[in-house]
Amino acid sequence: MATSASKERARGKAQSAKSASREPATSDAFAGTDRELRRDLLRSMLLQRRFEERCAEAYALGKIGGFCHLYIGQEACGTGAISALRDDDYVITTYRDHGQALARGIPPRAVMAELFGRSDGCSRGKGGSMHLFDRNVNFLGGHGIVGGHVPLGTGVGFAIKYRGNDQVCLCFMGESVVNTGAFHEALNMAALWKLPVIYVIENNRYGMGTALERASSINDIYMRGAAYDMPRDVVDGQDVLAVRAKVAEAVQRARSEASPTLLEVRTYRFMGHSMSDAVSGTYRTKEELEEYRKRDPIAVLRDRLMDAGELNESELTELDESIKALVQDAWDFADASPEPPLDALYEDVLLES
Repeated sequence: MATSASKERARGKAQSAKSASREPATSDAFAGTDRELRRDLLRSMLLQRRFEERCAEAYALGKIGGFCHLYIGQEACGTGAISALRDDDYVITTYRDHGQALARGIPPRAVMAELFGRSDGCSRGKGGSMHLFDRNVNFLGGHGIVGGHVPLGTGVGFAIKYRGNDQVCLCFMGESVVNTGAFHEALNMAALWKLPVIYVIENNRYGMGTALERASSINDIYMRGAAYDMPRDVVDGQDVLAVRAKVAEAVQRARSEASPTLLEVRTYRFMGHSMSDAVSGTYRTKEELEEYRKRDPIAVLRDRLMDAGELNESELTELDESIKALVQDAWDFADASPEPPLDALYEDVLLES
C-alpha cells in the first residue's frame, strides 16, 4: 500500500507535468563561444564542485560553523550567468553563494577563510557561509533572509540608472522566493521604472523540503513576470552554454533598453538543502536523485567538449588534479589564518562621518 508521502509525490509529479507547459531552452551548438571560453567554463564548474566537496568535509570536522548550503549540481547556473557579465556589473545573491562567489572571481583562499571564520576571509571572518562579499568584484552577497535581497538588487538597478551608467545587476534567488511579497514589489518597481536588473530564479524544485508543486499555484514560474509586462523566459539550468546565451540576451536588453528580465533556470541540487540534511532528507527518493544525476552539468559540458575533440581523459585528469591542489591550498590558507580579534565586534557597526 502506498504511503501518504508517496501519494503526495505522485500527485506532485502529475501536477508538475501538467502545468510545466514549456520545455526550457537548451544549447544545441557552441555558437557565440570559443574553445578557450568553453574550457574556462568547465574549469570554473569543476572548481566549484571540488571546493564544495571539501566544504562538506570541513563542516563535518567542525571547521565551518552555522548554516552551510552547498551548490553541488547547480554549478551551470551561476557559471553561465556570471560569464555573460562585464567586470563592472553587479551580482547579488542568496545564501547558496559559494559557487557564485568563485565564479565571479573571489579567490578560493578568501572564500574558504570566510567559511572558516578567519580574518583573511572576504568578509573578514564576520559573515560566514551565507554572507560572502567582495567589493573588488562587485559581489554584493550572500543574504540569509529568503527574498530579502531582491529589493536590494532592484535598488542597485535604480542606482545604476540614477547615475546614468550602463551596468547591470544580476540578482539570483531560489524558486521559493516567488511567493513572497518582497519579490512582487521589487519586480513591479523594476518594470515600472525600467531598471537594468536580471532576476535569475534557480529553480531546484525544493524550497528546503517542500516541492514546488506543493507551494506554487503555477509551476512555470517564469510566467510570474507577465504580471509586470516583464520580458521572461525559461532555460535548462544543467547546460552552462544555454544559461550563458539566455543571460547574455537579458544583459543586452538591460544595457540597450534599461529593461529588467525574469529568467527561470531549471536545475537540481544533488545535496540536501543544507548540511543539516546533507544528502536528501525524507522529501525525495533515491530514484529521483539518480535520475537527475544523469544530467550533471559538469558531465554535460565535459562530454560535449570530448565529442568535439577539445578535451581528452588525460587533460581532464590533469585539470582535476590542479583544481584539487588549488582547493587544498585554500584549505591550508584558511586553517592558518587568524581568527578576528575581539574588538572587530565593534567595527563596521556605525558609519563614521
